[in-house]
This record gives sequence, structure tokens and C-alpha cells, in this order.
Amino acid sequence: MKTIEERLDILEKQMRSEKFRSNTGLGNEVGYYVFDYDPDQELIVRERIKELENADTVLRFGYELVIYDLYELMLQLLKNEDVYEDLLELEETDGTEYVFGAISDVLRFNEDDSLIVNYILENTPEDSVVLLTGIGKCYPILRSHKVLNNLHQVMDHCPVIMFFPGRYDGNSLNIFGKVKDDNYYRAFPIVER
Repeated sequence: MKTIEERLDILEKQMRSEKFRSNTGLGNEVGYYVFDYDPDQELIVRERIKELENADTVLRFGYELVIYDLYELMLQLLKNEDVYEDLLELEETDGTEYVFGAISDVLRFNEDDSLIVNYILENTPEDSVVLLTGIGKCYPILRSHKVLNNLHQVMDHCPVIMFFPGRYDGNSLNIFGKVKDDNYYRAFPIVER
């Protein structure tokens, strides 16, 4: 079994390959990938992503690396919609579950015009690779399979890698290795454990 550091090294090597960058292969499917890891390795993964974020990826890999922390993006969009403070008050009066539903409604998680998906689409250059992080911080408000499904329907110009704290076997996502998020068949595990 590989260490998390070895797996992250393999991931970086794969990200340098022309086949990966051309976003083809795997039966000519659009390049959607899941890098799963044990939740207790979160800080190591975050540190490596931060290193990548601070690197000149155009020079290092030949393309721009665009990183979206979905939790931070969710907070930013709620503030942009001018509902963030209201949601804090609602949580005190109506409870957490109610607020989760309100967040889903405001950001249109279940709609074709999801604010998160639209933001990613509008802010991702053509020749780039997208890393999605912050999945564990979003749970259970935002579900990983929902983001992948919605994004997969509209974005096919660049590879997407979701960093997932849990297990992905190519069929189902189990966040934190314990809670079954949902089945998802369109992404490929990018580095075997």
C-alpha cells in the first residue's frame, strides 16, 4: 500500500502527461477524476495542494491549475447573494437542517443553473486543470456526487480532479470512509491506493 506522499507524487506525474492534459482517453470520456484519501490525511493533502497553488503550474505542467475550495466558494457566493448574515440568524431560530435547505435553495444545488457550477464555468480558462477541494468541509450541505453530476453535464473542456476525504471505488463515494454519499460512475479513480 502506498503512502499518501507517494500517491500525491504519482498524481503530479500523471498531471504532467500529455494524455492527461488533452483530456482524452478512458474511452474518450471527459476527464473527471477522484483522488480519494483517508480523512486523517487531510492536512497532508491540503499542504500539497497549497504547494501546487503557489507554483508556476504553466511552467511546471504546461497549463494553468485552477483550484476551487468548494466550502470557501459556497461562503463567497452566499455573501454575494447577500444572505450570509440572514442564514446565521435563521440557524439560531430555525435550526441547522432548515439552514442547509435554505443554502441549497439559494445556491440552486439541484438546478441546472447552480451558482457553484456557473461560477466554476465562468472562471475556468480553456487550457487548465481544475482541482476541487473542501468536500469534507461542505458535508452534508453540499454533496460531492451532486457537484460532479452538474459539472459533468456542462464542462468538458478541461480535466477535473476532486479531492475526496473517504473512499471512491469507481462506483460509489463514501465520504469519511463511513457515510455513503451516493453512486457516481462518470469519474475515474486517478491514483490507486
